[in-house]
Amino acid sequence: MKYFNLFSNILLTKGAKRILISDLQRNISELLPLELYNLIEELKISSIEDILDNYDTESKEIIQDYLDFLLEKEYGFISLDSWDKNFPALSYDYQDYNVLSNLFIELDDIAILKKIKSSLENLEIKHLVIYCKRSLTIDELLKIDNTFENSTLEGIEIFSQFYVSIDETFIQNLNQETTRIYNLIFYNCEEAPFKVKDNFRFSLKFTSLNLKTSSCGKVSLDYFNTNITKVLEAVNHNSCLHKKISIDSEGNIKNCPSMPQSFGNIKNTTLEKALAHPDFKKYWNLTKDEIEVCKDCEFRYICTDCRAYTERTHTNAEGLDISKPLKCGYNPYTGEWQEWSTNPLKEKAIKYYGMEELVKKN
Repeated sequence: MKYFNLFSNILLTKGAKRILISDLQRNISELLPLELYNLIEELKISSIEDILDNYDTESKEIIQDYLDFLLEKEYGFISLDSWDKNFPALSYDYQDYNVLSNLFIELDDIAILKKIKSSLENLEIKHLVIYCKRSLTIDELLKIDNTFENSTLEGIEIFSQFYVSIDETFIQNLNQETTRIYNLIFYNCEEAPFKVKDNFRFSLKFTSLNLKTSSCGKVSLDYFNTNITKVLEAVNHNSCLHKKISIDSEGNIKNCPSMPQSFGNIKNTTLEKALAHPDFKKYWNLTKDEIEVCKDCEFRYICTDCRAYTERTHTNAEGLDISKPLKCGYNPYTGEWQEWSTNPLKEKAIKYYGMEELVKKN
């Protein structure tokens, strides 16, 4: 008897209309027909010969085509024994031993960084994301990096408004004088000042978009990420809020700067005290499997959730908002994408969040 076995690094996500097959080793995903999911489930318990015996000639040809496809794509292999006896499945457990994974700050005065440095160390935060509504000077960028010299912080990502003094020399100086900045984005830049090369230590991007904290939460194919760490986190926890903490422009400590609930202000509350609040972690373990519509979506484990902006249609028994993200235009029941901001079913939520200016005119 011959058996088809999926490689342990292959994750199948069943949606209402299609399935997504994710190769967690190659970091790629592919959409496939829903009927393939049923076949793979059948192949887990029955031999290829037994399955083929149950179908007519035409169906056998289809099944064989699917098997050839799966083998060609290296999603699995043929064995003479069943999967259960010899090939252990991949564990989908997620382990992150840090108290918090990253801190997001809407930064205006960089002096706040010295104030929170000890908390950042105590909470074992590895990544810092900084968004600034104004343009950061080269001296400020250097001070940001130098503030965390000899720190356990591993990386800093910065979003800063572009200004005319930023040129290749500016970037080269940062490249030579900083150690922790790993991603640098300059927004409101009509045209890049020079051609970005790959010879910088950090990633560099110039964008014409006017980025704001309210810009987050948009669901798009461009943002999907088949990364085993991100996927396993999404399987077990909330893919946006798990082990995250933020400080908004007024100093309020929140799960996300766009969410309404504050757990104190950094002027008189430490990050440790805010984290200890009984409600701080309430969304940490809310997975896409529990969110309306998302639970039927084939993209749910490679997509980042948003609890700051939702359609405001459902809550669960614990009072958590389990509504579909507002800025998602995908319908898993039809397999079609639409512009989210023009959907009449979202008008009430759009008005609630004061996002009327985002609605595109036809």
